[in-house]
Amino acid sequence: MGACVIFCAAAFDALARPVEPEDYIIAADGGLRHIQALGLTPRETLGDFDSLGYTPSGAKVFPVEKDDTDSMLAVRRGLALGYREFLLYGSLDGPRLDHTVANFQTLQFLADRDAYGYLIGKDTLVTVVKNGCLQFPAGCSGTISVFCLGTPAQGVTERGLYYPLEDGVLTSGFPLGASNHFTGEEASISVKEGSLLVLWERKAGFPARR
Repeated sequence: MGACVIFCAAAFDALARPVEPEDYIIAADGGLRHIQALGLTPRETLGDFDSLGYTPSGAKVFPVEKDDTDSMLAVRRGLALGYREFLLYGSLDGPRLDHTVANFQTLQFLADRDAYGYLIGKDTLVTVVKNGCLQFPAGCSGTISVFCLGTPAQGVTERGLYYPLEDGVLTSGFPLGASNHFTGEEASISVKEGSLLVLWERKAGFPARR
């Protein structure tokens, strides 16, 4: 099964990896513009369309006054279809900081359901790892930051980075994991219990997960 590829309404630069035939493309409101610019066709278009400014033909329309963001609507749809990997373009580089924070929480929503997602910005990738591990190959460069989400993250280990950590504890009240760096060695970030929000430079690419 491929990935659920969601295009949101914030700024979009370029694809971080090719869209495969088995991927399922969803346009979330104004994200439809990005899909059209790429010459692609979404499998579904949904949202309240306050960003797009008009309602596309065949779209699933939701009221503006709702609990879910348009990104969350798209994630729920992908989960219902059985997808476990989610790529969210147009989810980081927008003018609304509150929507960026909402998208961080959307990553946690996925992690709580045994799925995972990536927010893909012009220069940055973001994911949540819960009770698991991210592994980066040798040759990566740039900064990488790790933050606790929710209750204290136990058994946090960071290897192959400039500032190593072994079986540590990160809390949501102190940014101990900010501004670490790749060293060119193989690197890994793992947590035994809890969730970590991890942000790194897009040029390092996508990690392996276990």
